[in-house]
Amino acid sequence: MSGESDQTRGSEEAISESGDGIRGAALGSAPVPLSVLDLVTVGAGHTASGAVRTAVDIARTAERRGFHRYWVAEHHSMPGVASSSPAVLLAHLAAHTERIRLGSGGVMLPNHAPLVIAEQFGTLEAMAPGRVDLGLGRAPGTDGATAAALRRTERLNEGADDFPQQLAELTRFLDDSFPDGHPYAKIHAVPGPVQATSPGGVQSAHRPPLWLLGSSGFSARLAGSLGLPFAFAHHFSAANTVPALDLYRASFRPSEVLSEPYALIGVAALAAEEEHEARRQVLTGALSMVRLRTGRPGLVPSPEEAEAYRFNELERGFVDSWLGNVVHGTPDAVRQGLDELAKRTGADELMITANAHGGAARLRSYELIADAYGLPRGDTP
Repeated sequence: MSGESDQTRGSEEAISESGDGIRGAALGSAPVPLSVLDLVTVGAGHTASGAVRTAVDIARTAERRGFHRYWVAEHHSMPGVASSSPAVLLAHLAAHTERIRLGSGGVMLPNHAPLVIAEQFGTLEAMAPGRVDLGLGRAPGTDGATAAALRRTERLNEGADDFPQQLAELTRFLDDSFPDGHPYAKIHAVPGPVQATSPGGVQSAHRPPLWLLGSSGFSARLAGSLGLPFAFAHHFSAANTVPALDLYRASFRPSEVLSEPYALIGVAALAAEEEHEARRQVLTGALSMVRLRTGRPGLVPSPEEAEAYRFNELERGFVDSWLGNVVHGTPDAVRQGLDELAKRTGADELMITANAHGGAARLRSYELIADAYGLPRGDTP
């Protein structure tokens, strides 16, 4: 009897199918590969445990329907978002999936010691060989006070000088490549490449590919100069999307990782059978953002609460602007909106985030979008 698990076989198939682990394949009539960004949201009347169960359901649905990857994002001190620990969530999701790529969209690197992140994602790579992505951001993923509590310092290192140094250190740990004489030359991130060079070592040389995330031009330029893939947060910084992607492509220098630019964009999108229902669902996310931006973060409100809420003039302007960048409506309308966005931005991949109060609406949205593009149905769970 072979000691190889089904999950290991599935992971090796994922390596083969994805090639470099970065570029995906457009399935059905989709213009580019489709992926999922999940904030693991917690709605009013629901629990964090329920949100994690929904995350598993979404990841398995995405895998079954042919979405390329599934990412979670680090946030802190936000009652409506249960994704404060990406590595923990990804380990859980790895145990419930077999093929889909799993990753962070992203880990906020300045919140952590680079060695810790290298160890966490080396462990994830050991759990799900060949299907782990490490997406990195330089913002705190929270307010300044919470960031200070995370970092145990009043000085928040997010500037142009600090992040590239942190990134370089993390890369050295992931590759086990500090030069002789460096203070960290004898420190090894384990699991990691050092196990391949130890006596009897058979460790795979593969390690999670790095992505840089951004909502402005800083990370776009840095990702391009390093020849790394780039993920842009169109879902909350739509006005900067095209300029940032243009800057990334103009700055791009071929590397061992990529011979040409590869950029995905995060897109807020939700489909429902009826336009009115889609509008009700996305309004819950808009009200959540109003409360967050005015210092009142909370659980995601129900559609009934969002419909009953009386927005003042300033809030209404924000909501109209916010919803203008959320692709929502019937499946056909969402497909048309995503097609237009892919064409307008030239994005190589669309990563869809469906924010709503309940897990059922989010799950249904991904199914409807998959149907609209004729993605494979896979095996019924």
